Amino acid sequence: MSMRALALCGVFAVAPLALAGCASDTSLQANASAAKPGEVVGMRRLTAAQYRQSVADIFGADIKVQGRFEPEVRREGLLAVGAAGAAVSAAGMEQYYAMAASIAEQATAEGRRAKLMPCQPASAKAADDVCATQTLQKYGRLLYRRPLLPNELAARVKLAHAVSTQSGDFYAGLREGFTSLLTAPDFLFRIERAGSGRPVDGAMPVDAYARASRLSYMLWNTTPDDQLLRAAETGDLLTPAGLQAQIDRLTASPRLEEGVEAFFDDMLQLELFDHQSKDPAHFPKYSQVVATQAREQTLRTVVDLLVRRNGDYRDIFTSRDTFMTRGLAMVYKVPYASKADWAPYTFPAGSGRSGLLTQISFLSLFSHPARSSPTKRGVALNEIFLCEVTPAPPGDVDFSQVNGDAATVKKTVRLRLEAHATDETCASCHSMVDPPGLALERFDSLGEYREFENGERIDVKAEMDGQIFEGAAGLGMLLHENPRAPACLVRNLFASGAGRPAVGPDKPTAQALAKTFTEGGYRLPAFLKQLAANPALYTARLAPAPALPGATTKVAARSPSSLKETGR
Repeated sequence: MSMRALALCGVFAVAPLALAGCASDTSLQANASAAKPGEVVGMRRLTAAQYRQSVADIFGADIKVQGRFEPEVRREGLLAVGAAGAAVSAAGMEQYYAMAASIAEQATAEGRRAKLMPCQPASAKAADDVCATQTLQKYGRLLYRRPLLPNELAARVKLAHAVSTQSGDFYAGLREGFTSLLTAPDFLFRIERAGSGRPVDGAMPVDAYARASRLSYMLWNTTPDDQLLRAAETGDLLTPAGLQAQIDRLTASPRLEEGVEAFFDDMLQLELFDHQSKDPAHFPKYSQVVATQAREQTLRTVVDLLVRRNGDYRDIFTSRDTFMTRGLAMVYKVPYASKADWAPYTFPAGSGRSGLLTQISFLSLFSHPARSSPTKRGVALNEIFLCEVTPAPPGDVDFSQVNGDAATVKKTVRLRLEAHATDETCASCHSMVDPPGLALERFDSLGEYREFENGERIDVKAEMDGQIFEGAAGLGMLLHENPRAPACLVRNLFASGAGRPAVGPDKPTAQALAKTFTEGGYRLPAFLKQLAANPALYTARLAPAPALPGATTKVAARSPSSLKETGR
């Protein structure tokens, strides 16, 4: 059998999932409320960002992760929720293997061995099971986010021994051991098991290791560090005091900014920049550099306002404070005097800019390549910031009045949209999504400010929720005072942390948390501490299993002694 076959089949035979050609007789506990301690109640595939950051934290920030990741799935508005149902295709597994082999090659390179190894092999030209065991045990615990089972460790040591003996190179065997860990479902997926305790409202408490992962990925967007894993191993994380100690530690760290940034990158759907295009004939200023900087501008703005300045969340709709680069300044048509790559900037009161909705990120992502779209912007605003889902349009809608030749007769988009406003089939939805979009019409598809369209002055007056307002500033104030906006944020934060939407039995929890957020003055850091201490965050409900190629979708339902929780 080839080394690559050993790395795949030899490993997956003891892993909770199986690949094509590798046997598995495991089973998934589908109903979390009926699960026994140790049974699998949930799985979440690591996002590309979580994969990269986990590798950096375990092997070093200089490790390069090169390759294509499986497409991520957005569900209930969040990739974090979609990850609970994301699978790995056969082609995707090939990519994961290639990335794993590259990471293992870099990690075991001669210049890194002194830092990497907890021991020295008896000979660099022969197998050394003792040193291989120590090394694979150390890194397996970090990669799996729990201690390796005896048979999991033994399989890697056996693989390393066989490859080292065959190649006459201890480190070649170690590389294959690392590769097998990096391609295992226990690394690629956050596999969650039931803890002890009775289910509440159909939700089963997860074990200490799942609790550690939820806490770490929510607050830092990365794998649990050694201190958090030790709290899980000793059982401290299962106690209120132990949990609170870890929450205080994680939220006091500068790395909280990384977790907040990752959450808003997901909620604001900024990954769409990876696929965005603009018509160069209409928007010659647009480039991939501008797109990348626009994404970072929004995240810098959010982190600065909500974390560093501990500001009111609602101010994201009204604040004119942001950060600027020379390239963005050209699009915004503002001066840039700083010699630094990034500099703080405040838009003047008469600039028409007001909060995130008037930044390039939102305005350009939710527009067409060559023209703006009040409808797309309105739909995005309602779904992202108010958690109001807009139904898909009927299949027989006539778009010719908006997109066809007739559109050239009506010079402004407001006039063109009247065709839908007077159609009973379309009016119910367009009356909700068009007004906020029309209020943003003084910004074109790229986000540049304008006052005229085809020679006609743009009218930005609108009515929403029975209130008449004008332009971006009026829209920002309306959202600032709308109680659905902070409630939506809370729903998304809970869903992101728990891996499931805050609906059904979880709805009362989300409502109570929203009240807590409001009473706390809409301050995010303090609320994250309260959310992280909420018992509902550490429970699991129905858990559909993602499928790997050629494999049963069943997962091991065992409670090994090495994973048994203590300190209950």
